[in-house]
Amino acid sequence: MFYKPGLDSLSFEMGPSRPPSEARSLLLRVTRGCSWHRCEFCSSHRTMEFELRRVDEIKKDIDTVKSITEEIKQIAWGNGFEGNLKKASAQVHSRPPNDSFRIVAQWLYFGGDKVFLQDANSIVMKTSDLVEVLEYLKEQLPGIYRVTSYGRSQTVAKKSLEELKDIRAAGLSRLHMGLESGSDEVLKFVRKGVTAAEHISGGQKVVESGISLCEYVMPGVGGKRLSEIHAEETARVLNQINPNFIRLRSLMIREDLPLYQKWQDGEFELMMDDGVVWEIRELICRLEVTSYLASDHIENLLQEVEGKLPDDKGKMIDIIDRYLALPADERLNFRLGRRAGYYVSLDDLNNISIRGAVDTMLYRMRAMGEDHEGTMFNLKKRFLV
Repeated sequence: MFYKPGLDSLSFEMGPSRPPSEARSLLLRVTRGCSWHRCEFCSSHRTMEFELRRVDEIKKDIDTVKSITEEIKQIAWGNGFEGNLKKASAQVHSRPPNDSFRIVAQWLYFGGDKVFLQDANSIVMKTSDLVEVLEYLKEQLPGIYRVTSYGRSQTVAKKSLEELKDIRAAGLSRLHMGLESGSDEVLKFVRKGVTAAEHISGGQKVVESGISLCEYVMPGVGGKRLSEIHAEETARVLNQINPNFIRLRSLMIREDLPLYQKWQDGEFELMMDDGVVWEIRELICRLEVTSYLASDHIENLLQEVEGKLPDDKGKMIDIIDRYLALPADERLNFRLGRRAGYYVSLDDLNNISIRGAVDTMLYRMRAMGEDHEGTMFNLKKRFLV
């Protein structure tokens, strides 16, 4: 691969996180860290001091992305790729001058038309600054059709509807917001820093502004004691918001988090998979929305529970009931197979070769006297960042 001298100096700043659904988006950092960073279940940005990046710094990064894009396009036309940008991007991705080239090459390979604004709460920026960044982004990279970001309900609730409409007009397509729970008792217990009323106010404003809204719900975050009120109140709040998407992110905690210590001290009773699955069933049964519900995260036991509400509610409940109706040994087998990466769906229980491998694992666990729940916890922990 031929690169002109000095290309390794072309680089831009990127943060550490994004939603799984933004895996093919360009990551553009507009803030550093999280403006709250006190949630007791969250490890992201916990030790990072929150900062707003200056608009001129962000614009400089956009210029750099544009320059790298132009360099890759030149490679596509000048190195035997006959203008095939996808092939050129794949080559650059395999042997990039630096990490920024690798990221842009990957972005271009997948279409180069989606951007995610990092880190955890870009909507906290002064509205005029965010509008300026969005307009400049669209001006310099006109092929972009979707721009998304994280946002906190409390922050959005403080914005006027007119401000949100201005942000939408400037190019922000979607906000990913961590609802986690609609129960004030649960929200207070895990120090979410927001109330159910603020969740509703912020969510309704986003929907009314025309910005697509994705609300994240955390099954299990209330523990056994608050499971019922967590499901009931979360459904109540979601019913009032009616977001475009509802995404499930089942609770998993690391040893260095405050909620883990509460678990160890007996203040919090962690729910195992079967309890979490039942809680999800209770939530779905109570939903009266037209949202698309997705379980697109590795921590969710039943990722196949997905569909458009209300049409697919019955199908999702049937999947859950099918799992809950399994004998205890079958449920244990499926849980182990899912956490170990063998199973994707319940139908995989009928795959003889895969089933045999999981049966062997289960036999060895029992022979060695291993604690089933401890093993499951350790397997799930691998996916935490």
